[in-house]
Amino acid sequence: MSHRVNKCRFCGSKNFTKFLDLGRMPPADAFIDKEKICAERSFPLEVVRCDNPGCNLVQLGYVVSPEILYQRDYPYESSMTKTGVEHFHGFARAVTREFGLKSSDLVIDVGSNVGVLLEGFKKEGVKILGVEPAPNICRIANKRGIRSINRFFNRAAASFILRKHGKASIITGTNVIAHIDNSHELVDSVRNLLKEGGIFVFEAPYLFDLIDNLEYDTIYHEHLSYFSVKPLAGLFARFDMQIFDVRKQSIHGGSLRYFVARKGERKVSHRVENLLAFEKRGKVHALSTLNGFARRVADNRRALVELLQSLKKTGKRLVGVGAPAKGMTLLNYCNIGPDTLDYITEKSKLKIGRVTPGTHIRVVPDSRLIKDRPDYALLLPWNFADEIMANLSEFTKQGGRFIIPIPRPQIKG
Repeated sequence: MSHRVNKCRFCGSKNFTKFLDLGRMPPADAFIDKEKICAERSFPLEVVRCDNPGCNLVQLGYVVSPEILYQRDYPYESSMTKTGVEHFHGFARAVTREFGLKSSDLVIDVGSNVGVLLEGFKKEGVKILGVEPAPNICRIANKRGIRSINRFFNRAAASFILRKHGKASIITGTNVIAHIDNSHELVDSVRNLLKEGGIFVFEAPYLFDLIDNLEYDTIYHEHLSYFSVKPLAGLFARFDMQIFDVRKQSIHGGSLRYFVARKGERKVSHRVENLLAFEKRGKVHALSTLNGFARRVADNRRALVELLQSLKKTGKRLVGVGAPAKGMTLLNYCNIGPDTLDYITEKSKLKIGRVTPGTHIRVVPDSRLIKDRPDYALLLPWNFADEIMANLSEFTKQGGRFIIPIPRPQIKG
C-alpha cells in the first residue's frame, strides 16, 4: 500500500517539481527493540510542489501506508508538556466560549491520540468523542476517561458515528489533518458529519514558518502535506465549504488554526484574505523560495555535524534529550548515530528501552542525564526548549550545556 505519488491529493494535477530529498529512512515513530533491527524498513523521504498555479500544495513524493505508520505499537502520545497541555486546553476553552457550545453539543476530534484536546472540551461540559487509529493509544485514551473509537477517520467511520452518536457541532484535528492521504474523502466525511452551522477547526504547522525557521525536521512520513492557506482554500471550495477564519499559533514552531464551515454559513474574516495576499507577496510557493530552503537545509546539516564532531574530537561526551518524531528526521538526515550520541533521554515509557529508528541510539529515562553528567545534550524537541531546559536545570548546574539544532546550531546553558 506504500506508493509514489502520481497526482496531487488536493487538485489532481500530475505535474510536480521535487525540491528536497532527505534520503531513505524508516518512519519517524518506528522505535524498535534492539533485537529487531534486522527487520527495519525504510522509505524515500522527498518533498514536491504541485505545479498547478491555482494549488501549489507542498507534499511528500512518497506515501507510506497508514497501517505501517499507526497500527503497529504506535509510540506517540500527544504533548504532555505543560506548554502543550495549556495550549490544547486553551484551544478547547476558546472554541467552546466563542461559539457558545452547550452540554448537548458533540465535539469530535480526528486523530485524538490520548485525548488531551478532548479533555479540555470535557472540562467545558460538552459531549466528546475521539477517533484514533492506533489501538494502544486508543486504549490509553479510554482509560483516561476520554471516550474514543479505534478507527481511521473516513466515510465508513463518519457513517458509524452518525448512526451511533449523531451529528457534531464541532470537528477538530490538531497536527493530524496533514497526515491524511485521501483529502477529498476527509472533507466529504467532515461535511456530512457536521450539523448545519457546524465548524471544522484544525491546526497544522504553517508552510511559511517551516521555510522561514528552517524546520526541516518536521518533515517525516506521517506528515504527508505541508499546509498553507491557498491550496487549502481551493480544496474546501470543491466541497462548497470555505475557510472563514485563520489564526496564527506559536505551538510547534509556528502553526495556523483554520476555521471552516459550509459556504455562506459564516462571515469570512479579513485574516483569510490577508494571509492569501501575504503568501502571494512573499512567494511562499515559488520554486525559488523552495529551492533556497533546500540549500539552507544542506547548510544546516554541515554546520551541525561539524559542531558535534569538533566537540567529540576534544573528548566531550554527547547525548540527546527527547526523542520526538522530528528528531528522528534530523538524526537520520545528518547521519548522527551512537558513535556521536551515547544515548537519548526520554520521559515517554513507550520509547524508553528501545532504539531510535534508523540510527539505533538507545533511549533511556531522563534521570540518566543528571546521574551520568555528560558534557553536552542535543535537544531534539527544540520547540519546547525553554520548558525542557528549565525542567532539566540540574544538568546545567552540573556544568552541562544544551545544543539547539534548529534554525541554526547553537550552544546554550
